[in-house]
Amino acid sequence: MAEVTKLIHKYLRHDKKFPHVWCPGCGIGIMLGSLIRAIDECGYNKDEIVLVSGIGCTGRMPVYVDFNTLHTTHGRALTFATGIKLANPALKVIVVMGDGDAVAIGGNHFIHAARRNVDISTVILNNSVYGMTGGQYSPTTPYGMKTTTSPYSNVEQSFNISELAVAAGAVFVARGTVYHAKMLDGLMEMTFKKKGFSVIEVIGHCHTQYGKLNRMGSAVEMMKWQKEHAVTVEKATQMKDDELKDKFRIGVLVDKELPVFHEEYEKIRRWAKEAK
Repeated sequence: MAEVTKLIHKYLRHDKKFPHVWCPGCGIGIMLGSLIRAIDECGYNKDEIVLVSGIGCTGRMPVYVDFNTLHTTHGRALTFATGIKLANPALKVIVVMGDGDAVAIGGNHFIHAARRNVDISTVILNNSVYGMTGGQYSPTTPYGMKTTTSPYSNVEQSFNISELAVAAGAVFVARGTVYHAKMLDGLMEMTFKKKGFSVIEVIGHCHTQYGKLNRMGSAVEMMKWQKEHAVTVEKATQMKDDELKDKFRIGVLVDKELPVFHEEYEKIRRWAKEAK
């Protein structure tokens, strides 16, 4: 408990910004805890970190942490983050987004940041809905589920964020849940240490919007759903296709090496300068 209190006082703006705006039982608090524990384990100086967000429930996170922070416009967090990394490559740039922020209005920015391999750590909370703005369906709302803008059920197929990141070329892709908090700590740490465009998808819950409309129960019951439907990457290799139906994999999905964008850009800049 003393160690937890030490981290809270070290990394959170508790004296000015609390109580927070998130609903009681929201998984974003668990994700925030994993984020600051992973940063502490990595040994970063607070002045080395820039935490960037867009708009939404997750977008409020920079308000509460004592780093360099940037709260940007909806869907544009990665564009601001790219500019920061190019301006000062020594900074550790971390972006936090929700599923709607990341792959709806921010979808193009997401796939091209992955394709370019910009050295940014990207944390995406996937709770299958636009939580803060009224409970509308998002690109990750499953087919057949209800939201405030699909009261008779969603008729669209959903994005798989992690698979989208893999296909777009991200060098590191992981998935965790807010239920598996200890595992999430380790995955966050790996994400932050990876050089290049790294992505961690965090499966969370919105019990006040999505859960309520779909009668999924309380925050605790929705976290139990995560426990029952998550399968580790290692265990999944030993399971048959029918056993994996309605399950999702957690753990490291991709870990590879590619040239990093700002380093390649610097080579061209130097070449052009010397050619004059």
